[in-house]
This record gives sequence, structure tokens and C-alpha cells, in this order.
Amino acid sequence: MKKIINNPADVVKEALNGLCLAYPDQLEYIPGAEVISRKEKGDKVAVISGGGAGHEPLHAGFVGKGMLDAAVSGNVFSSPSPDRIGAAIEHMNAGKGILLVVKNYSGDIMNFGLASDLADADGIEVETVVVKDDVAVPDSTFSTGRRGIAGTVFVHKIAGAMAEKGAPLSEVKRAAQHAIDNIRSMGMAMSPCTLPAVGKPGFSLGEDEIEIGMGIHGEPGVERTSVKTAKETAEILLDHILADYDYTGSQVAVLVNGLGGTPLMELYILNQEVQRYLKEKGIAVYKTLVGNYTTALDMTGCSITLMKLDEELKELLDAPCDTPALKL
Repeated sequence: MKKIINNPADVVKEALNGLCLAYPDQLEYIPGAEVISRKEKGDKVAVISGGGAGHEPLHAGFVGKGMLDAAVSGNVFSSPSPDRIGAAIEHMNAGKGILLVVKNYSGDIMNFGLASDLADADGIEVETVVVKDDVAVPDSTFSTGRRGIAGTVFVHKIAGAMAEKGAPLSEVKRAAQHAIDNIRSMGMAMSPCTLPAVGKPGFSLGEDEIEIGMGIHGEPGVERTSVKTAKETAEILLDHILADYDYTGSQVAVLVNGLGGTPLMELYILNQEVQRYLKEKGIAVYKTLVGNYTTALDMTGCSITLMKLDEELKELLDAPCDTPALKL
């Protein structure tokens, strides 16, 4: 294992502290709770998200004006505990309510839910939205169902913009849920990732093998197949998305996301093919983001996210934001 770290047990707190030191005028780090927050608490609804570390810049990289007010981190690929989440809620509570943006994993659902219940008992109004954009997994009312992946970034942007306008909690939640309802994602992996505390890859893929639909923690996908061209990859991933949700004739925001180990050169080539295929399908691209937004440590691979837009979502997407990982 070759990684630029000190002690594997300290990677989360040291990474968060290093992030805060890079943006000392904007961010505050709460040691022990592993929370990154905006330095100045706004007189508004606070939007808080979080989850396991290892997906940088998600979540802490999106803390700042126009997006998140705080992000709480668990250990690598592990949900943050309820007490950590509670610390973020208490720290950012300005009396206008809290919106929790939670990715659809059983640990996150349980721990954010417990923290919300405890905050409610303390008189803090808390609402929750759950992101489940990964079309590789069937949605279900009987199990956790679809995973939350890179589409979470768009939800942070929409919820954060609505909160920045001074909207009440009910409206911030409605806008966030509206975004979730119109977001779908699909990914693929070309190589495994190595957890710092483990020191070796968590699974194996052959030299000429990729996995379509693999999750951001290495969860199984829908198919193992041979390496594809960028054109083939774009069409495979988009076909899965378009089979799940009808984007025909609509305007969309596109996120071409790297998983941590894929060069930007390759992501831009993939974006070329994404734009071509969407045009063929009669889908107009309004805005595009390309880069590492939701990663899986050093995994090579990518994901594609589409968000169907209406006038409200376009306005909120275009609203200014100033965070380490996204500035508009």
C-alpha cells in the first residue's frame, strides 16, 4: 500500500483538519465530532449532510455559501455516529430548522434518524431527505433499496441555494425532494480501491475486466464485462439511466464523475460521448460538471448523473455558491 498518510487510524481527522487549514476564512473543524462547518452561522435553515469518509470532496468539500452549512464524517466507508451528527445539528442550529441530506445506506438511515429524533426531543425542528439515485439497484419498499451516489452533489446544491434565499424549512425540503425525484445515476469500476486501515484491495477485477453498476464502496454491480471504449461506456451507462426515467425532450444537468483514480483526460473524453449520445436522444444539456465529485478513494472508474430541470431547478442550480469543491 502506497499512500500519503501518517497513521491509518488518523486519516479522517487529519484530512478534515487539512481541509480546514486550506480554507481558514470559510471553514471550521470540530475535532472529535469530525464535523466541518461554515465559520459563520447564518440566520436561516441549516443544510447538513454527511456519511463515511473516502468519497472526497463529498461531503465536507461542499460546505460553504450556497451549499452545505455542515458536513459530518464517519470513518472510511462507515456512517457517522448519532452523537457526531447531533454535534453538527447543535452547532449549526439557528432556530430556523435543519434539513438533513442522507444517502440511502442502512447505517446512514439509522444514525441520521436517531440524531434527528434526539434533536426533535430537544426542540430543534429537523427534516430529512434521502438520496437514492443509483439505478444499478432496484428501488424497494421492503429493503434499503437504491444507493445514494454522485447525484447527492446536485441535491446539496439545490437545497443549499433554497436555504440561502431564506426559504422556510418546508420549502427547502420540498426543493431538495424535487431534485431527488429528477436525478438518476449509474457508474462503473475498472479497479478496486484500497482502504488505509486494510492495506490491500477489497476485491479484484481482471486486467481486461470492468464492473458495470458497482457501488462507491465496492458493492456488486449488475455485470462484469470486458473493457469498453469511452463511446461504449457512455452508451451503456446512459441506457441504464434512460431505461429507468424518461428524460426525452427535457433539459438536464449532467455530472460526469470520477471515482478518484481516473484522469481528467479520460473523463473529458467520456463527457464528449455523453454529450453526443444525449443529443441523439433528444435531450438538451443545460449545464455540465466534469471531475471528481463523489469518489471511492483510489478506485478507477466513473459515474454519470442526470438531473431533469425545470425553471425552479435551473434557478437554484445557477445560484452562486462558494465551497472548496464547487464555485459558481
